[in-house]
Amino acid sequence: MLKNIDPLLGGELLHLLDDMGHGDQLVVVDRNFPAAATGLPVVHLGEAPMSRVFTALLSVLPLDTFLERPLERMEVEGDSAKTTAQQDAVLRLAQTSHPQPLEWGIIPRLEFYKRAREAFAVVHVLDPAPWGCFILHKGVIFAEQH
Repeated sequence: MLKNIDPLLGGELLHLLDDMGHGDQLVVVDRNFPAAATGLPVVHLGEAPMSRVFTALLSVLPLDTFLERPLERMEVEGDSAKTTAQQDAVLRLAQTSHPQPLEWGIIPRLEFYKRAREAFAVVHVLDPAPWGCFILHKGVIFAEQH
């Protein structure tokens, strides 16, 4: 156990996050997503609400400040304007930790599957809510952030 580290962030996930560099992408997906099919390292977090997962992740992972949309979500039912309550909660959490105004990047469902295979790793969460698929772009940690 470590001080000031969310217990949801186990050693395997912390190691993976630490190995990521600026611009690397982390895919966070719900239980319906075929995580193993990406061929990437997959960390399984078990049953946890996506908002809990993002609270833990964003406590240690900065989003990229050089990108306009460093947080992306899967498009809901082919409608880029439509969101789920879960997606709305994730965006609100990210907005509180990001130093700039933050809005979604939106990825159509089939394109999301392709993009996921190009990421650094996958965090697979057994959250049952549909459309719980996200891509985070890791930012830079500047000296004054330590």
